[in-house]
Amino acid sequence: MFYYLFDYLHANFDIPGSGVVKYVSFRAIAALILSLSISTIFGRKIINRLQRMQIGETVRNLGLEGQMQKKGTPTMGGVIIILAILIPCLLLGRLENIYMIMMLITTVWLGCIGFLDDYIKVIKKDKEGLHGRFKVFGQVGLGIIVAAIMFFSPNVVIRENAEVMHDGNIEKVVYSQENVKSTKTTIPFMKNNNLDYADLIPFLKDSAKQNVGWIVFVLLTIFIVIAVSNGANLTDGLDGLAAGSSAIIGIILGILAYVSSHVEFASYLSIMFIPESEELVVFISAFIGATIGFLWYNAYPAQVFMGDTGSLTIGGIIAVFAIAIHKELLIPILCGIFLVESLSVIMQVAYFKVTKKRCGEGMRIFKMTPLHHHFQKQGSMLNTMIQRPFNAVPESKIVVRFWLIGIVLGAITLVTLKLR
Repeated sequence: MFYYLFDYLHANFDIPGSGVVKYVSFRAIAALILSLSISTIFGRKIINRLQRMQIGETVRNLGLEGQMQKKGTPTMGGVIIILAILIPCLLLGRLENIYMIMMLITTVWLGCIGFLDDYIKVIKKDKEGLHGRFKVFGQVGLGIIVAAIMFFSPNVVIRENAEVMHDGNIEKVVYSQENVKSTKTTIPFMKNNNLDYADLIPFLKDSAKQNVGWIVFVLLTIFIVIAVSNGANLTDGLDGLAAGSSAIIGIILGILAYVSSHVEFASYLSIMFIPESEELVVFISAFIGATIGFLWYNAYPAQVFMGDTGSLTIGGIIAVFAIAIHKELLIPILCGIFLVESLSVIMQVAYFKVTKKRCGEGMRIFKMTPLHHHFQKQGSMLNTMIQRPFNAVPESKIVVRFWLIGIVLGAITLVTLKLR
């Protein structure tokens, strides 16, 4: 809204300084500061409100160090993150921009699903929360909406990049003069690193390939939304772990979005240029400010938990953002923390079922999953493959070490832009 106000003042009255809203860098910094202020200043008021409403975390005694001290800590704090994202974007973003619209839909859509789940758990006292099938149905619905926008909207386009070679070296990168619809994405560590999903079905004719390629893109979009949002949900088990990891991921996504929306940087890095995607930089700046501001209260010892309201939302935002900038194949690297946490649960359940079927007694790989709880568990356990560490690692140390791993994974993600 401020964007349109200052643009009007600049166009009609030429007020000095009003034209600064045209610069994405200014609006991104302003969105970061505003979201950080909202999450820290108003976050305290929301936490107090949650305490008065007695919306506290229900904790089961699983023998984890420091677990029972968290009982009664306010949950549903993801509302802080959502408000700190939406308000700066509505004030500073170009609301007719298709990328901004898509990210706002994602935030509200998954925020509502997560809020409903927390409401059933906390207010209705049903520990199961929203039934899993309804969560998946909501995530599938979002995936279809995102894929449809990406494929059918005339404003979602790219410019093909072609390398001009001289003596075996890249002399320059030339872009087509026309914007084109494409289901292409970026393959990490590959020389000519654009992959069209339609090329995955080489035996079909060109017309049929495009239709089938779109179906592949829809299915992949749904899978990514479900996987990343649930991965973030599983990661949200220690104070500050999900919020801090998401902030790191957000910074890397912001860099990727900026270079993809800037024709000169895109040319230098030999990556596809995505017109009009600069609004994603404004959005992700608000996302970074919101998660860092939330971390002020969520860091150990946590004064508030984000609940599914926050974890499903930030996971979905990361997934859809990566798809929007055609970097979804980088998610396994960038979101490696989420991936490992999810895999630990899948491996644990699968191994337990297989060993129980074969031996009559189920065995485990880890002492407890998701993986971060394995390091919290004191002592050794029978029928567990990995026993170390025998002594419980302090929660704050586990979180910081996971953050450090996230920073390394983020650096590797950026390296993929040039290391091919």
